[in-house]
Amino acid sequence: MAVAKAADAGAAEAGRDFIRDIVAADLQAQRHAGVVTRFPPEPNGYLHIGHAKSISLNFGIAEEFGGRCHLRFDDTNPAKEEQEYIDAIQRDVRWLGYDWGQNLFYASDYFEQLYVWAESLIEQGLAYVDDQSQEEMRVNRGTLTEPGKNSPFRDRSVAENLDLFRRMRAGEYPNGARVLRAKIDMASGNINLRDPVLYRILHATHPRTGKAWSIYPSYDYAHGQSDAIEHITHSICTLEFEDHRPLYDWFLDKLPVPSKPHQYEFARLNITYTLLSKRVLTELVRGGHVSGWDDPRMPTIAGLRRRGVPPAAIRDFVKRIGVAKANSVVDVGMLEFSIREVLNKTASRRMAVLRPLKVVIENYPEGQTEELEAVNHPDDPAAGTRRITFGRELYIEQDDFMENPPKKFFRLSPGSEVRLRYAYFVKCHSVIKNAAGQVVELRCTYDPETRGGNAPDGRKVKATMHWVPAANSVQAEVRVYNQLFTKSAPDAANFAADLNPNSLEVLRDARLEPSIAESNSLEPMQFERLGYFTRDPDSKPGHPVFNRTVGLRDTFAKEVGGKT
Repeated sequence: MAVAKAADAGAAEAGRDFIRDIVAADLQAQRHAGVVTRFPPEPNGYLHIGHAKSISLNFGIAEEFGGRCHLRFDDTNPAKEEQEYIDAIQRDVRWLGYDWGQNLFYASDYFEQLYVWAESLIEQGLAYVDDQSQEEMRVNRGTLTEPGKNSPFRDRSVAENLDLFRRMRAGEYPNGARVLRAKIDMASGNINLRDPVLYRILHATHPRTGKAWSIYPSYDYAHGQSDAIEHITHSICTLEFEDHRPLYDWFLDKLPVPSKPHQYEFARLNITYTLLSKRVLTELVRGGHVSGWDDPRMPTIAGLRRRGVPPAAIRDFVKRIGVAKANSVVDVGMLEFSIREVLNKTASRRMAVLRPLKVVIENYPEGQTEELEAVNHPDDPAAGTRRITFGRELYIEQDDFMENPPKKFFRLSPGSEVRLRYAYFVKCHSVIKNAAGQVVELRCTYDPETRGGNAPDGRKVKATMHWVPAANSVQAEVRVYNQLFTKSAPDAANFAADLNPNSLEVLRDARLEPSIAESNSLEPMQFERLGYFTRDPDSKPGHPVFNRTVGLRDTFAKEVGGKT
């Protein structure tokens, strides 16, 4: 699959794409009185950014064409489903900016109707109870080049199948003893039509129906019929379901459903340095590779939210990549570009020092301080200003000083002069080191005539550096996140081998200007020259914790050596 570096020009045109064109044509031809779409997650994990593409598409189309979008949980596998996931999915969809109104549904709402229709298939001679083991069914299913073999139980009578199926429902048999299969064609070139399983025995407690059922419908069987019950007009799914469409249509043709929706497929989202497999994400959590589903390194909606990514950035990203028919891989830089675009306009500016180096301004009077004015947003005068205390001692970034700098290093070094943001010109004249030879303190002087950062004599400096006051800056923990994987195309089968050991760096002695610590806002802010950061829920009184949302520029690929 090719890597998409920029949005497709056609997809970017006013949000147009082939699915929207289909919907528009259907309405113009009056094939539908209105548009009804649905977002149908399985509640067996948290949503990820790939789901955001589907959410935006389904809810977006409904909104644009004056229709409605249902949120429907395809809750047909209680062994893997939990109320936690149901709650998280609803929270994430709302956070992205979408609302289903009164249209919240569950496949479990239709269990009785699905069961009645399954009996209808048996009565038509189109379904049978199979006693083969799972392994026997797998072997007899055939391959892409070889047809399958009929089950020895395929020709059971209607009466026997009805009796066995009803006893399956009654809970008489253990898990795996029997299944109900559709009777279609074991020689079909489409393996999905080789007598697919409709029901399996599963003695498990369902989040909504409890222990009322001992059998549960397969996704393929429940999905299309749920669409039909809800009168979905456009059943939109990803490309891996394209081969399932003939089966989707077969059920609709054979059953007395109240409507006949049509399935349309689009390319799923793939992003460099990212895995969106729910299996992998689950293993990352259960294996302790991350702290949970909302770990800011995870591509889950919950993780992105905790990292400080605004929902508008995700919506912008989805719009930029468009909706295509062919699979491709989107460069993660496109997501980060959308994040920066939104935050650059909305995030207030503050100063913080992540790796502090102490500076003493020797010609500034001891015990004296002054208040300097700093803007909250350079492009938004309405955002106002704030006051920062300047004094004899302050902190700068360790990276902003070099004792023996190379050419073109324009920040602070012995004998060089720089501008401190909103403050004065300062010049370094001596360095203090510890016993290990590490620089721990700088001795500098300032020019009192340069208040505000400008020299009356017109002299120029080549660097402006951020800083925080030593006297009232607040110590904080800052978590700097990088990509979770070192390879642009990590191996899903052996993902642990591609994990980035430097995906998280915890800085426990960062220093923040007081206005950051005083605010409890979860809104992201820009730490000047460093990137965008947001307060983490782990923050406690006296111990603020901040996550880096994204840097001011992309440096990750260079840091990992451009591995692919």
